[in-house]
Amino acid sequence: MAEPGLRFPLSPISQTENQVRFLKVAAANRGLEAALSELAILTELEEGSPQAFRVRAYENGITALAALGRDASQMSLAELKAVRGIGEGIARKIREYADTGGIARLEELRKKYPPSFLELTRVPGLGPKKLTELRKLLGIESVAALQEAISAERLRDIPGFGEKTEENLKRAIERLGLGEGRRHPIGEVMPLVNAIVAELAALPQVKTILPCGSYRRFSETIGDLDIVVASRKAVPIMDRFVSLPEVREVLAKGDTKSAVITSAGVQVDLRVVAPQEFGAASLYFTGSKAHNINLRQRALAKNWTLNEYGLSQLEGGKVVAQRSEGDIYQALGLSLIPPPMREDTGEIEAAAKGSLPRPIELSDIKGDLHLHTDLSGDGRASLETMLASVRERGLSYVAITDHGEDLSINGVSRDQLRRQRKRIQQLGSDGLTVLHGCELNIGSDGDLDYDPDFIAELDWGVASVHSHFDLDRTRQTRRLLAAIANPGVNAIGHLSGRKLGRRPGIEFELEPVLEAAAATGTAIEINGAIDRLDANAEVVRRGVELGVVFTISTDAHHPVEAERMGWGVQLAQRGWATRQHIANAWPVNKFLRWAKAKRQS
Repeated sequence: MAEPGLRFPLSPISQTENQVRFLKVAAANRGLEAALSELAILTELEEGSPQAFRVRAYENGITALAALGRDASQMSLAELKAVRGIGEGIARKIREYADTGGIARLEELRKKYPPSFLELTRVPGLGPKKLTELRKLLGIESVAALQEAISAERLRDIPGFGEKTEENLKRAIERLGLGEGRRHPIGEVMPLVNAIVAELAALPQVKTILPCGSYRRFSETIGDLDIVVASRKAVPIMDRFVSLPEVREVLAKGDTKSAVITSAGVQVDLRVVAPQEFGAASLYFTGSKAHNINLRQRALAKNWTLNEYGLSQLEGGKVVAQRSEGDIYQALGLSLIPPPMREDTGEIEAAAKGSLPRPIELSDIKGDLHLHTDLSGDGRASLETMLASVRERGLSYVAITDHGEDLSINGVSRDQLRRQRKRIQQLGSDGLTVLHGCELNIGSDGDLDYDPDFIAELDWGVASVHSHFDLDRTRQTRRLLAAIANPGVNAIGHLSGRKLGRRPGIEFELEPVLEAAAATGTAIEINGAIDRLDANAEVVRRGVELGVVFTISTDAHHPVEAERMGWGVQLAQRGWATRQHIANAWPVNKFLRWAKAKRQS
């Protein structure tokens, strides 16, 4: 998992040849994916349909890039055209991006659809045709303007909208946190971080570089981004930073601190410190604010002061600790607190008592229990390819969970699942325990795709909400409880069904759901897909308190998505989960006994 980890650097990245090379490959393709994704959205607006040929071409190109496994910018036009899913038009745009750092068509569409208007595409219920109509009839160019029009009841008189639509749009905007002061989903910020880190890490003056703040704490949404660099020559680094292609506006440029606004609307602050100050700076700028205040109070109690330059004596200024975060925590009488736990929710007090739990780590994971193949309509790799990738990851067990038949387009029939089971048996284990399962669909009343006898044939069942997102809280709770009570359901997948920044999750009563999960031995999945991160950290923390068992899953549809496991682990750390709380961190025999017990209940 070394290379995928570099796509989300949680630890300091030193300026070494291999690190820079890996970062550049990750950043190049992620930047291309982001550009094509933006082109797809803008083209959908321009052509008025998500099914337009060009939109589909961009989406196919994004899928192809995600599975490529090499730096697309280093490939010739002919090589790109030979890749499945990349036609000549997309290949030419990839080469244009690689050669010039941009795409002319993208810049043209950005002028027509600025970021404030593009944000409107996030609002559920507003397709390209409706947005064009609102723009034409009401002059709506931003979420703020839409909110104002809703408050003034100006939408209800437009054909196809009405009073109920106004209410739904207002609620969706509130739940997604759109509008002024909007935070950005971490998955959208990640390509930007990778690109900036790759560019700066390649500079010879950079000794170490680390993205900090809420990004390093793995918050699901990001406000401003802080990046800390260790160097003795800051000026060349600042010059390069403010001239990056991602920069839209320079807010400030100094010798040790600069701030910019990127084309994605994210403010990025860069700070350069002396190498011996790097530990103190990374601690300070990682935060959270409340965590830092608590640390400073502990320092003051010892007549010390703590800032971004180090932990020092109040009188005389002698440095007590500064080189590493561990040195500073140790001097304050604390064990090292992992960044995702630094939210001032009791972690400092626990660290002082020596009772801070050792959170789950990626190396603890022994299985992946939510994996798709190309048998599902949205899978992009064969059963053999997916199993091979699991073996390469060094895992002991895996569950193959293609979609149940009730999922439109992507669902799998009983006969197909039976043939898949036979194929798994024919392939043999080769040291890997393979469970044949299914991602079942939770219906509006908690019903599942297949009859109980067929579900009982499976080794493992994940049940997920894929529809009926608009039911009231009582019915959503009831359907989850029904699924949890079903003996064929080992885990509830992506609990709320949310898509960060795109779709609010279902609303339900959390306590009875978690209590039922704990009572029945049904796991709650921590889905590592970066646009889901579901269940969230608050659910995990409460579940840990109630004795709920969790799984961390990739929900991978292609081997390249194996990196999701690392993201799921970071989310689990935010919820204080340990190995004992994560079923797929258990040895295979313990896990199998637990899984079988639920299916026989």
